[in-house]
Amino acid sequence: MNEKFFSLPIQKQEAMINAGFHVFSQYPYKKSPMNEIAAAAGISKSLLFHYFHNKKELYLFLWEKCVGFVFETLEENDCYAPKDLFDILYMGVRAKIQILRRYPDLSAFAMKAYYEKDPAVCPDILKSIEKYSSYRTNAVLLNLDPEQFIPGLDLEMMYHDMYWATVGYLWEKTQQGDLDADAIEQDFLKLIRFWRAVYARKEDTR
Repeated sequence: MNEKFFSLPIQKQEAMINAGFHVFSQYPYKKSPMNEIAAAAGISKSLLFHYFHNKKELYLFLWEKCVGFVFETLEENDCYAPKDLFDILYMGVRAKIQILRRYPDLSAFAMKAYYEKDPAVCPDILKSIEKYSSYRTNAVLLNLDPEQFIPGLDLEMMYHDMYWATVGYLWEKTQQGDLDADAIEQDFLKLIRFWRAVYARKEDTR
């Protein structure tokens, strides 16, 4: 990638980033047209290729931007600091809704890229997923107090159950084209209250 991209005003950078998120979320990688990304960003296709040498470079940049920005936002909001899992989830939802408002197509792009099978980008995506998945799980699980939950609960399985439910929900919303930030926030807050009622010890079901 041409480092001149980072010398651009932030508004122009974000216009290209949002354009990339939008177009790549609408098509498989191979069929994603660079001319549509350029048009959505308000620049020429040749200028887009000036900043990103090819489609793969832009795609992987956007993937790393997507994942990195999510983790940065979670850490900036101290989302991994609480010992209470449900407080972590609550703070995480608030932080991710901030992201959704700034990058409306980020979640849709992330879901599309997560399941992308094109050999040009799939190996790089899988390596990145493995790295961040391990970090995410460990960062949460190491902070959990088993006494907070019902006796004998498999904490790792509980965490994965929550994660899979979240992915499934976002996948359905993405397929419906229904990524309304306010509605998603309310749905997740209801889900967190449900998880607390199911998994927490009865004296901790506040």
